[in-house]
Amino acid sequence: MESYDYIIIGAGSAGCVMANRLSEDPAIKVLVLEAGGPDTPRDIHMPIAFGKLFQTACDWNLHTEPEPCVSGRSLYWPRGKMLGGSSSMNAMIYIRGNHKDYDQWRDLGNPGWGFSDVLPYFKKAQNQERGPSEYHGVDGPLNVADQRSPNPLSEVFIEAAQEAGFSRNPDFNGASQEGFGLYQVTQRGGKRCSAAVAYLHPAMSRPNLTVRTEVQVNRILFEGQRARGVSFVDKGQAMQAHADREVILSAGAIGSPQLLMLSGVGPAAQLRKFDVPVVCDLPGVGENLQDHPVVPVAHECTQPVSLASAETLLNLLRFLLFRQGPLTSNVGEGGGFIKTSLAGATPDVQFHFGPAYFINHGLTPIEGHGFTSGPTLVRPRSVGRIQLRSANPQDSPRIFANYYSDPRDLDVMVEGIKITRMIFHAKAFEKYRGRETHPGDAAQTDQELRAHICKMSETLYHPVGTCKMGASKDPSAVVDSELRVFGVEGLRVIDASIMPIVPGGNTNAPTIMVAEKASDMIRKAPQTVKKEEAVLTGAAR
Repeated sequence: MESYDYIIIGAGSAGCVMANRLSEDPAIKVLVLEAGGPDTPRDIHMPIAFGKLFQTACDWNLHTEPEPCVSGRSLYWPRGKMLGGSSSMNAMIYIRGNHKDYDQWRDLGNPGWGFSDVLPYFKKAQNQERGPSEYHGVDGPLNVADQRSPNPLSEVFIEAAQEAGFSRNPDFNGASQEGFGLYQVTQRGGKRCSAAVAYLHPAMSRPNLTVRTEVQVNRILFEGQRARGVSFVDKGQAMQAHADREVILSAGAIGSPQLLMLSGVGPAAQLRKFDVPVVCDLPGVGENLQDHPVVPVAHECTQPVSLASAETLLNLLRFLLFRQGPLTSNVGEGGGFIKTSLAGATPDVQFHFGPAYFINHGLTPIEGHGFTSGPTLVRPRSVGRIQLRSANPQDSPRIFANYYSDPRDLDVMVEGIKITRMIFHAKAFEKYRGRETHPGDAAQTDQELRAHICKMSETLYHPVGTCKMGASKDPSAVVDSELRVFGVEGLRVIDASIMPIVPGGNTNAPTIMVAEKASDMIRKAPQTVKKEEAVLTGAAR
């Protein structure tokens, strides 16, 4: 049986960071197991093409259960299944969330997770092309850049927002989050800078780091209450690997709770339903699911300036030769954060503007030029859960997103649509604004807008929270403030699933921060575990 100091399950955003940081010590032997393949397809690295990865071999292609408050639809959830995980197929928007998000994490019983505590790790991760500042670092692996060739419509959107009374914000990750501007992106030289590009590839030549792709992890193996390794299938062969120090679960907000439950850690009643031996009755596993829903507001564009004509031979040559032009676009080029009349202390709506039609994840083709803004609910009160579908690791879990189960969320989204319309009807858009295709002129009353929201809402790809970080007295908590799983030893969860509350913005940068902070925790922790060669059974004794 192969033996390693650390076994990392999942080479997504967090797993790539952990692989790099832990293997910096040449005395530490690290194994990374990734269910997907290498990040070699060209569409991964050409920014505009990320939508072409949806529903391919690079995508887990998940779906929620029928959602009662969104017209009973089963919503498609794309999640990255390759080196880099979802950082290899996201829109590359670099947003940290609001400063108060992390103070709230701390105040929920998680010492060391306030904004002043996590800011050094955001900076450590970052290479900010604008240069260093109080809020930004320049020596980190993750390149953060201004967009190389933003579409003119994105600047029009920002001008229109200013005409509507909102401020311009050149840095959503600086002193203040509110206002409108162009998003910075995780790109380097006009290409995607995923967690795999930034962290994993530079480390893969290290002899103490082993990365296996297209590996299905079946369960974490326990001796009593201690995680001792993993069971997995590689090229059709059942295998096991031993972890001398710790197993690190970085399979994401859907995969991590599923694998915990398959391994006997979770709500005992649910585990027994599928004849999974209970190692630890931990009722919070799979609970506390939070996500950001988005709804489209789209117009025809009367000028041929959108991204509809981006994919030409000339533009391909511009990209291949100079890394310039519309193929460097992340589609969601502009946006902003505002407080609606229903907001508390922080913005409750984020806008994602694309100089293109972006309906149903871009899977619904619409001919001609257009532009779309997606008001996004970033302070959801509605909470869902993840449950097992079966004891078969190859069966995706059941996802209950529970969007709009709290009707206040729907009220916020109605305001988001109204503000989007106000911006789109500002003077700056006069020479570009054609017919409103979504929701359309027929939807004017609050009731009609609610119907549009229920019919057209989709995920903005930010599920978190299903292995919640919290105090030991919190019955819904799964991990402590050092991300150690309660009730067992030798096991941590390090990914977006540990976030107790979803940050107010895109979640990739916060996930990378979590992993940077966790790697420091692990490296500073005393290591007293002895190497053992005991036979692993996977069941508690």
